[in-house]
Amino acid sequence: MTTVSPTPAPVPTPTAPHTPPPAMRMRELVFGAACAAAVRAAARLKVADALDEEPAGVAELAAAVGAEPKPLQRLLRALSCYGVFTETEDGRFAHTPMSRLLREDDPHSLRYIALWCTEPWTWQAWPKLDDAVRSGGSIFHDLYGKGFFDYLHEDAHDSAHVFNRAMTTSSMQSALDVAELLDLTGVRVVADIGGGQGHVLASLLEKHPDVRGFLLDLPGVVAKADPRLREGGALAGRTGIVAGDVRESVPVEADMFIIKNILEWDDESTRRTLGNVVSAARPGTRVVVIENLVDDTPSMRFTTAMDLMLLLNVGGAKHTKESLCTRLADAGLAIGDIHPVNAYLHAFECTVPG
Repeated sequence: MTTVSPTPAPVPTPTAPHTPPPAMRMRELVFGAACAAAVRAAARLKVADALDEEPAGVAELAAAVGAEPKPLQRLLRALSCYGVFTETEDGRFAHTPMSRLLREDDPHSLRYIALWCTEPWTWQAWPKLDDAVRSGGSIFHDLYGKGFFDYLHEDAHDSAHVFNRAMTTSSMQSALDVAELLDLTGVRVVADIGGGQGHVLASLLEKHPDVRGFLLDLPGVVAKADPRLREGGALAGRTGIVAGDVRESVPVEADMFIIKNILEWDDESTRRTLGNVVSAARPGTRVVVIENLVDDTPSMRFTTAMDLMLLLNVGGAKHTKESLCTRLADAGLAIGDIHPVNAYLHAFECTVPG
């Protein structure tokens, strides 16, 4: 089937539903698993990829994705209630802005995020949320006999692949927002601490050709760094790739340290990571911490859901603005401006005092 065109043709949009009364809203909430399962099914079937710019009949779509027409119609009708696809008056289905996000070739694709958040282990973990609330810690070891990441890499290779693709997608998309936000005036060297595959660093180096950078993360992570940063890549000459654990040491010097989405596992890891950065930095060095927040954000439903998932799988937590400021101050950082990066992330501009 064809790819998404640069100027998509207008398609019907779903009529905005009336606000349901509390009893009906509660019924909808407790069937939330059905909605998540429907999104997962559409993502696995690649229905969005099969649907072109023009509305298509169910029989045509079913043939394209290898499904039975009647069950597929039921799936698409359920999703259209949430604005994922829309049904035309003649019974065909068309794209909506949300359904396009399930296409693998969409520049803002959320297909792997949708798959990750509905992986098989999640259906076993969510019913144990009350146990996690009682204990205040992860229930993962009780379910699977080992920690979350050990389980992923030892017992759930397909899920680990989905996780890696989801994190890569998310990082690549937010990296452009971070590069657009940060002012690197006076910065000669920037260090991406616990930076994963280095998408933020690569975006910054592309935008600022006079800046050099370091990427620091675990050996298995930096081994798969963004090709632009590795040997032979366009940015390799300005990049130092360092394998190490940020909780143990930060063996690089820089004018700006960036710490993005790694202060959510537990308080001890956060304390050690921030302490290592402060120890490695010169007085006056900028430290930019970028995190999802569970308050003061337009994406509360999303971030609070991620917060509960962290409680389940690793016993971690997303921060409030106050809790993160407290940890930054405890590490000895002077907190300056706090900027929204996008609807999901905030950047905390800090400096190492003289």
